[in-house]
Amino acid sequence: MSDSRDRHVVITGASSGIGRAIAVRLAGQGARVSLLARREAALAETASLCVPGAWFCSTCDVAAPPSVHAAFAAAVQRHGPVHSLVACAGIGGPNQPGEGDRFDELVDTNLRGTYTTLRAAQRHLAPGPAPRQLVVISSILARFGVPGYTGYCASKAALLGLTKALALELASEGVTVNAICPGWVDTAMAWEGIEGMAKGMGVSRDEAFQLAMSAVPQGRMGRPEEVAALVAWLLSPEAANMTGQGLDLNGGAWMG
Repeated sequence: MSDSRDRHVVITGASSGIGRAIAVRLAGQGARVSLLARREAALAETASLCVPGAWFCSTCDVAAPPSVHAAFAAAVQRHGPVHSLVACAGIGGPNQPGEGDRFDELVDTNLRGTYTTLRAAQRHLAPGPAPRQLVVISSILARFGVPGYTGYCASKAALLGLTKALALELASEGVTVNAICPGWVDTAMAWEGIEGMAKGMGVSRDEAFQLAMSAVPQGRMGRPEEVAALVAWLLSPEAANMTGQGLDLNGGAWMG
């Protein structure tokens, strides 16, 4: 297990799913974690799973820049300069053209919100030569399109371009920037997707699940803890030469 003692890690989207697993993992490794998300009660539940005294919580909507800046200022006041950021906050679901199209909502949160978060972290980074890392949670849908998911696919694909450009900007400062592209992961968001598939195809949830897993060579969903383990490695000294990359964790559903 990597040692994260005396390091301040900010995690957005920490109220559930992958973000929660990342927070618990890193706090268990000795990091001081700042947990940011929109839902205060769910954040408190994540904090209850972390090592006592290792965490700080602040409500934050990444789609609202003033909210992001206020949350980072509070986190730095509590835990000091930022050594690492894990930008996990995001929303999912389909969008359709016409009235009520969610395209802007998806892009505002997943792309613009992540960009705002990355720049806020950059502003508060601890000085070198201490290792510093920025990690973006993208998606397997950054790799290929899905009908009805234009907003989600576009926003998650754009995160890979953002990762590459920012990695070049910050390389000379010794800051690494990488993205992770999970496939199906056992989270509430994933099951909402399965249920949407079931409704759209007129089949049961179990049938929709089996159909989704038929496209995954391993035949299973990933676990949030598996994504957290990859994040922990990216924040470790062993990953010092890894930057500007999109790392795929999907049971073989997409092979680049």
